[in-house]
Order: sequence, then C-alpha cells, then structure tokens
Amino acid sequence: MKVGFVGLGVMGQPMALNLAHAGTPLVVWNRTPARCDALRAAGAEVATNAAEVFDRADVVILMLADGTAIDTVLARGTPRFAALVAGRTVVPMGTTSPEYSRGLQDEVRAAGGQYVEAPVSGSRIPAEQGQLVAMLAGHDNTVAAVRSLVAPMCREAFHCGPVPGALLMKLAVNLFLITQVTGLTEAFHFAERQGLDRRRFLDILEASPMASAVSRMKAGKLLTGDFTVQAGAKDVLNNNRLIAQAARKAGLATPLLDICHALFDETVAQGHSGEDMVAVLHAIEARTDTTCGNLPNTRPDESPSTDPGCRGYGRR
Repeated sequence: MKVGFVGLGVMGQPMALNLAHAGTPLVVWNRTPARCDALRAAGAEVATNAAEVFDRADVVILMLADGTAIDTVLARGTPRFAALVAGRTVVPMGTTSPEYSRGLQDEVRAAGGQYVEAPVSGSRIPAEQGQLVAMLAGHDNTVAAVRSLVAPMCREAFHCGPVPGALLMKLAVNLFLITQVTGLTEAFHFAERQGLDRRRFLDILEASPMASAVSRMKAGKLLTGDFTVQAGAKDVLNNNRLIAQAARKAGLATPLLDICHALFDETVAQGHSGEDMVAVLHAIEARTDTTCGNLPNTRPDESPSTDPGCRGYGRR
C-alpha cells in the first residue's frame, strides 16, 4: 500500500519523515517545494502537484491548516474531486470543525472513497519523536487499517466512534491544553513580577503534583524567553474558536476558554501569531503594564472591573 502525504509544515514534515524512516512507501507534496527535500533524502517520492499524490497513492494523509486548504487540494466542488478520491482513503489529520469533517466524509463516500478522521494531540517535538496521540473516527474496518498505518507517527491511537467523534475529542483535549498552558504562563508572570526566583518557581512546580510533560516543555521556553514555535499562537487561537463554536452549538459554557480566547486574540493582534503559544505572555504583560493594571494598595477583595478600558483590573 502506497501512502500519500500532503502538507509538510511544522507538524507534517516530521510526521511524514517518521513514516519514511519506518519504510512506508511514500509519495509527498507541499505547496513550498523546499519542504520536500528532507523527505526526498529519506527515500520518499516527491510529486509535482497534489493530484499526482492521489494518482500514485491508495491512502492520502492531509496535514493542512484548515478546511479551505483541504478543499483546494481536493478540488472540492469541481468534477475533479470525485476522480481524486474514488477508490482511495482520505485521512485528514489536522483540526477542522466537526461539521466540516462530517460534510467532507459524506462527499468522499458518495464519490466512492473512504474517510477516516484522524486529528492528533501533540506539537512539533512529539511529532519529531513519533509520540503523537491520534484520535480516529470512521467505519471500523477502515479505522483499523489506518490505525496500523499511523503507528510510526503516534505513541497511541484511539478509536473514537463515527465521524466527527475524533474531532470533538480533539477539541476537548485542546480545551485543557489551552487553559493549562495559559495558566502556567500567568503563574510564571506572577512569580516574575513579584521578584521571585523564576528558576526556583519552576523547580518547585516540577516537584509538585502539577508537573507534566506539557509544563516541562513550556517552562523552559518561558525561562529563556524562547518563543520558537512548537504550537503556534495563531493555530491556538483558531482551535480556541473551533472549541467555542462547538460549545455554543451544544449550549455549553466555557468560561476559562473564553478568557484564553481574548488573550490569544490579543497575542496575535500584537504580532506574535507565528510564535509558540507561550507568547500569550506578551498579552498578559501588556495587561499588567496598562495604567489600571498597576493600581496601588492591592487588596484581596479586588475583582475584575466592568470598565472595558481597564483591561480586566479594578476594585469592587
């Protein structure tokens, strides 16, 4: 079985390299051709366009930014769509809305193809290490085949029922990730602005029950001011929006997520969209550095202001 891989970005390139290093017969394509060089060196075939990937492959993995990029690659809405997907298994591994995925599945199956939704949890480093966690949704037999296929990229893969069960599961996981990392960043900011030894704070955190693989990964970046992307702030904002939309449709409250949404929106607006998600520190610092964020005589009975010009600070 030859596998196609389209989308060799921050996550996609190391994922595809793990497939190639595992001996998977692989044909790849990326909009920026230079991203294919490492795959060519690893023994993968490089297609000249996305359609050629479908011509050569039985299963095509898509690791693309959003539904618009997927639709473009699949020529969705044109007569070419059916010719591309018929007789093939389409496996999107990025994060889209659950409604989008359900609609795409219906169209792929109507055209004679198979579909497995397979979003992953993890950022660049787990992708490089083959330690991602995959969530799979679709027909049982097709999911079973894809599950063995993604093994070189993933530490574990979980069957989450029919589409869009995997994407809903991914959104739930990302809700925890976003609030966790934002909380860590705010705590780091608090310790720093209180004049505490930042390394000692992180050492205590590491020794505490709150320590995790995520806190370890992000703590080092905060300490050194390293905002090199692992999970980009803009991608986090987009995920935040997808989670919020799914929650609203289900009538669910997401109070912590809503706060994070505002902070990541500010982070991106400040020009940090291509930096790691710990760049949310910039938005937190900007709120602190406003005039009303430096109110004297702080008391424990303070609560958020209703004045939008005060950026969330104020007194009862």
